[in-house]
Order: sequence, then C-alpha cells, then structure tokens
Amino acid sequence: MFLDFASIWEEVADAVPVHDAIVHGDRRVTYAEFDDAAARFAAGLEAAGVAEGAKVGLYLYNSPEYLLAQHGAFKHRAIPINVNYRYLDDELCYLLDNCDAEVLVFHTSLGPCVSRVRERLPRIAMLVEVDDGGEHLNGAVGFDELVASHEPQRRKERDGEDLYMLYTGGTTGMPKGVMYAQGEFTERLLGAFAVLGLDDPVPTSREGIAPFVHAIAARGTDVSVPCCPLMHGTGMWVGAMPALLSGGTVALLESRTFDPHEVWRLTEREGVTRLVIVGDPFGRPLLRALEERESSAHPYDTSSIRAVVSAGAIWSAEVKDGLRSRLHAMLVDALGSTEGGTYALSTADHDRGSATAQFTLSPDTRVITEDGRDVARGSGERGLLASRSASLGYFKDAEKTARTFIQLDGESFVITGDWATVDDDGAVTLLGRGSNCINSGGEKIFPEEVEEAIKRHPLVEDCLVVGMPDERFGQRVVAVVGSSHDTPPSPDEIRTYVRSSLSHFKVPKDVVVRDAVQRAPNGKADYQWALAAALESLAI
Repeated sequence: MFLDFASIWEEVADAVPVHDAIVHGDRRVTYAEFDDAAARFAAGLEAAGVAEGAKVGLYLYNSPEYLLAQHGAFKHRAIPINVNYRYLDDELCYLLDNCDAEVLVFHTSLGPCVSRVRERLPRIAMLVEVDDGGEHLNGAVGFDELVASHEPQRRKERDGEDLYMLYTGGTTGMPKGVMYAQGEFTERLLGAFAVLGLDDPVPTSREGIAPFVHAIAARGTDVSVPCCPLMHGTGMWVGAMPALLSGGTVALLESRTFDPHEVWRLTEREGVTRLVIVGDPFGRPLLRALEERESSAHPYDTSSIRAVVSAGAIWSAEVKDGLRSRLHAMLVDALGSTEGGTYALSTADHDRGSATAQFTLSPDTRVITEDGRDVARGSGERGLLASRSASLGYFKDAEKTARTFIQLDGESFVITGDWATVDDDGAVTLLGRGSNCINSGGEKIFPEEVEEAIKRHPLVEDCLVVGMPDERFGQRVVAVVGSSHDTPPSPDEIRTYVRSSLSHFKVPKDVVVRDAVQRAPNGKADYQWALAAALESLAI
C-alpha cells in the first residue's frame, strides 16, 4: 500500500502533460496545468502555516477548482473534506466542526452562509474563495490569487497510510466521516478498471503508472461526465477519480441544475465515453431527452458512449431498456455505500437487459442474517448485505463504528442496513434499507419496492414512499408522486394501478400528487421532504 492520490496524479501529469484533465464549458485544464495549479495551492497552504494532516473543506459546486483544490490538499498531505453545497448555517457548522477543518474553500455565491458562521468556527484559520459572481468575503483570499502568488510546492514523499475521508450524506443520522488509507483505496479504484473490461496490468508502484496511462490512451481517451455532484461518492469515486487516475478527461456540466440536453450536447462536442448517473432520477430525464430529439428528427449522436455507470439509487429495468436500445454501451448498475464501496453489480448492453434491483455479488460481499448466518440460496429469507471494507471506520465516532463494522470469520465487514434476498443462482434482489422500512400491522414494507411499482405508471415521473402514524396498524404506507402532466393520475388511479403488482398491505393508503418530487442534488431520496409534503397535504 504505497500509492497515494497526489503521487499518482504527478505521474499521470508527467506521462500525458498536454492531455485535457478537466473540461468545463470553454475552459480546458491540461494535466500539466492541473498538477502545477495544485502544487501552487499546496504551497499557499504551507505558507499560511497549514500543517500536514490538516482538514481542507471544499464547499463548492462542480468546478475545476474542486478538483484542483483536492489535488493540492493531497499534495501537501492535508485531507480534503467534501462539504454539501446545500448546507446552511447549522449543518455547515456541524460538519466543519466535526471534521476539525482548518481551511475552507468556497464559491463566493455561498459566502453569505460562510460569513454568518465564521465566528462559530474558531479553528478555521484560512478562507479561500472561488469567484462565481458573489460578493467578496473580508479576510478570504481569492483562489486564483493564491495560486498565482506562489511557486509550486516541491514534490514530497508521501505514504499509502495517509488518510482520505469522505462524509456520508447523512440519510441515516448526521453526516459521518468515513476514513480510508489512501494506499488501499487507490488500489481498489485502479482495480475497478477490470469491471470496465480493461485488461492492462493495474499499477502497484509509481513506475507502473506511466505504462498504464499510455496503454489506456492507445485505445482512446476516456472522457467522463459526472452528472451528479463531486461532493458525493458517486460523482467523485466513479465520475472523476477513475478518469484522472488513468489520464482521462473529466468533463463537467456548466448548469447547477441537471439538464439532460446539456449532457447530450456535451457528449457530442467532447466525444464523451462514460456517463455517471444516480439511477432513475438521472436516467429517466436522459432517456426523455433522447426521445424528444428523436421525435424532432434530429437525434443526438451518442456513438462515443462506451459505458453508463449508476450508483446510489434504483435504476429501473424500463429506463435501462430505453437507454440500452439507443446506446451501444455497457450499462453498469453498482450497489454500494460510502462505508463499503461496491457490494454488487448488474450489467446490461444493447443486446441484453437486466432486471430492476437484481445484482451479482462481488467476491467480498455476503448476505447474512442478523445473527451472522449466511442466507441460503433460494430460501426466500431476508438478509443484510455485508462487505469486506477498506474503511478504517467513522471519524471521531467509535460507537457508530462498532455498530456498523463487524467481524466475520476474523475479517472486518461493514453493514449499512441494506436488506436483500438470494436467488437459486446466487443473484441478489435488493429490498431496501432497513432504516426506511415501514412496519404496518407487523408486515415489513420496503419503500423502494412500492416506489418502483408506482413509477411504472406511464404518467408518473418519480415517487417517494414514507410511513405515516396510524392508530390501528402503527404505520401506514403513503406515496408522494411526481407528475408534471396536464392531467396527472388521481390517487385512486395510482392505487388501482399497483394492486396488480403489489400485495394488498403494500398498496398506499394515501397518495399525494405533486408536480415534482424533491431529491438531493445527487439524486438520492429526500424522505424528510416527502414526509413533510405528506403531512402538509393530508393535514395530519
């Protein structure tokens, strides 16, 4: 375990200095520029007295500066911390205090929030602002000014044990910092290239990076579009890091709200080879955009796409079928978590589909009962996904670490609460996360199953299902449905529609119809919003 992010990217920059590392609108950043700007940022940290091992918060929208500051922090042996740009005062304070941040890099449009909380965060000694049209914050240094005013920091020896952290989104409690040793983490990321059909030897030393990068480049540059935010694991781990580790290009969307037509325009312009999405919340609009252009007799040119990779939300068979019929690409549906990486995969292509929420387990994953037994194939018994993890646990939270990371047969496994069954052939069917499970009259109901049944209705674009208090059954199933049609389906139509595919106790007792369903920027379910919407509409 002797590879680290900064050392790998230094080798990549030396191997392909004039290749584009980042594209953002008209802006292009070569690998030589990527490494130079990061080295200057690192020198700025050093000049300001920021010690190695310090935490550098990245409170940024998708932008080149996000990736430059991250690389610069790694160069200095500091620890970049992802910060959700939707966070407001208390959430921002919690995360920055929890991670012990000493530096905060932020877009000026987010400056008002930073200004309101700065007195509550005495540990933060350095503010770096990225100009996106907001007002200058007194005491902050401009990102461009910081980079321009320092000579590049000299390359240094680092260690594969250097810490890397990614904060979870907090869907089950407050956000938690998941810790990794960079060596094992980068090894796993590089090893994941085998999933995409690349058979070149995965490098295990600095000397192996350049041959690997040149071998990849010989087949054509990988151009990856993270459709979701870089602040989340899917956007960074799948959308950005694999491309940068192999000399590819990260092409960033300019819009800060997801525009599927922008994705396809960017695909045509840059010859995009990989799209990274979060299930149906991204896949469905992408499919609709293709259909719209087909109806106008001017279809998008998608011939460059070699892979569409999804993680973080259910990707339904219907949406996959619509995309694969139009793309000559591999569709990779990954099941995983921040704590455990990838548990299982489902793949499809132009000629072969795949079912909703059915996966093939990775060699490091098991399905176990709550008392630690392996679930037998074809038994119909529900079990928890457990995966060998490279994670070192949660930062400053030994109690949650002990609950989530367990020992099985002398090895460390992570259990994040995802329930599944195992078919006769060993394939697993994901049921959902136990923390969202609805208990209605003793019956356990996973919201994801009900959501997928409802989303098959032709007039439904999205759906979230929550449990509401019920005097008789304890909880009852309530669906919040998104439909932008002029004549959306009525609640009774929705219930009638799903009765043919769901057991009677899973059919929603109440249905709330809205123009759209609110989700987090990464496409993950916002069940707090759904519960509030249900309470408001039903006046409970």
